[in-house]
Amino acid sequence: MRSKTVLVVEDTPDIAAHIVAILDAANWQVVLETCGATGLARAKAQYFDILIFDRMLPDAEGLDLVETLRNAGIETPVLMLTALGNSENKIEGYERGADDYLAKPFEPAELVARTEALLRRATGTVRRDLQVFSDLEVHRKARTAHRSGKHLKLSPKEFDLLLYFIDNEGALITRDMLLRDVWNLSFDPGTNVVDVNIGRMRRKLDENSDAPLLETVRGLGYRFGVLSDG
Repeated sequence: MRSKTVLVVEDTPDIAAHIVAILDAANWQVVLETCGATGLARAKAQYFDILIFDRMLPDAEGLDLVETLRNAGIETPVLMLTALGNSENKIEGYERGADDYLAKPFEPAELVARTEALLRRATGTVRRDLQVFSDLEVHRKARTAHRSGKHLKLSPKEFDLLLYFIDNEGALITRDMLLRDVWNLSFDPGTNVVDVNIGRMRRKLDENSDAPLLETVRGLGYRFGVLSDG
């Protein structure tokens, strides 16, 4: 299996070491650069699956580097990792070519989840029409789901949520990821729309079952899959 490669451009030594350690533990092959000029040159000269740029570098603004790469025709997915994490900063990042935005400080699990999600989207993994998880059967084209032979009456948005969790089986899924990828929002609307829809989907999915398929990861998000007892 081919190695997963990531270029990290981060100038703060302790943060850089922390990022490298997290991604190395998640089986990424990491290349580190500590300034914008060398990071940009490396991103142009060498293939990477993912790029992670700090926004405030000593010699460059990270989004300027993203724009330069996009103007050069380089479409490698970019995760901006920065202390500038409000909605306006995120919107600017998306408009200038970034694919995802993670504010510092961050949880290691979320950094790994976001890099893995970017990799999956970039590789365009083909999904089978019929997918089975334990006693759950999902038909993507027909947009139907059955558990233990019982039809699950999911709304269109609940079915979209279920498909997203299936496509990211085993990965940590954050609320921001759901807003971005299921609701197509680049900002938090300040409502409980995610929680309400997940609650409804979960009740239908796990009703009358002793084997829940959706786990809440306290303070971080959700994880879908066949869960072990306890």
